[in-house]
Amino acid sequence: MAPYTSEQKAFVCEAFVKNNDSYIATIRKFRNQFKLKSNDKVPDRKTVKDWVKKFRETGSTLNKKPPGKPKQVRTPRKIEKVRKAFVKSPTRSVNKHASSLGISQTSVRRILHEDLSMHPYKLVVAQKLNPADHPRRKLFAEKLLSAFENEEIPLHNLLITDEAHFYLSGHVNHQNCRFWATENPEIIHEKPLHDPYVTVWAGVASFGIIGPYFFEERNQPVRVNKDRYIDMIKNFVIPELKKKRKFSLTWFQQDGATPHTAKKTIAFLKQAFKERIISIHSGNDIQWSPRSPDLSTCDYFLWGYLKSRVYENKPRSLQQLKQNIREEIKKISKELCHRAFENFEKRLRECIRCDGAHLSNVLFK
Repeated sequence: MAPYTSEQKAFVCEAFVKNNDSYIATIRKFRNQFKLKSNDKVPDRKTVKDWVKKFRETGSTLNKKPPGKPKQVRTPRKIEKVRKAFVKSPTRSVNKHASSLGISQTSVRRILHEDLSMHPYKLVVAQKLNPADHPRRKLFAEKLLSAFENEEIPLHNLLITDEAHFYLSGHVNHQNCRFWATENPEIIHEKPLHDPYVTVWAGVASFGIIGPYFFEERNQPVRVNKDRYIDMIKNFVIPELKKKRKFSLTWFQQDGATPHTAKKTIAFLKQAFKERIISIHSGNDIQWSPRSPDLSTCDYFLWGYLKSRVYENKPRSLQQLKQNIREEIKKISKELCHRAFENFEKRLRECIRCDGAHLSNVLFK
């Protein structure tokens, strides 16, 4: 049916009544009134009868909206109530605030966005820093940047290393996990009490990734201790660096985990890498700052990058999970590693700007 105007509908009803309910006479007058050609569309018989019937019943040919809940108005009083509620309890959900205020959720959300310009922000979880950590982090960043600029430590020869656990069950974000349905599906996400996992070591350099290396014996994960850590460096890391012809130039970085900083470990690293070690208690002028995962390319780049990919096909065994990790590491390009180290330099500068505190400009970018 063509979109006829209210004037045309009214004319049809009036002409139909005046011409003794004659459709032919009504359409003839309709063409003359609105100067339509013979091939122009006109209302059919059913449409004309529907308009006349609606006019006789309601006094109008317009479609009336069905009765419903009156639209709530965002009054200044309601806006102020919402503002006070969220200032007092900013972490409380919109649903709970709407229920306690007696205002619809839709109205509360509109007030927050359109009237109060408020937006939801996620809480960033970061490792707690001790008061003594701030100056140590700042000093470390200053010394390392200076070493880069003076080419005492070439940035492209730095290998940043770490370990991580990859659990077979993967990761479920409870806050953002929802299931929409007409009825409660009563779905429960079951997490095993003893979730199988693998412990992975890897090193990131601008020239690529060294690894992965899995700490295991007889295909079973084992705890990392100083002897296993030394064995890994001796029989895996050093041969891999030699394959790439990087061993004699590589600066080896590690964090302050106990197996890394044991006397036996440090002694072995000094023998293998000479002065090219960045670690706590390494005896060098540049010592890695404790509680600084935000400065480690493994923490802020590699582990998150891998965990976003290795669970996509929902691995059902540790062997499949390990294979996924191997394949995804192979896909990481040198260009991506190079960008990660450019970001590392930016983080060092931001650490200096923040006087060793958390990198707010990076975390909330």
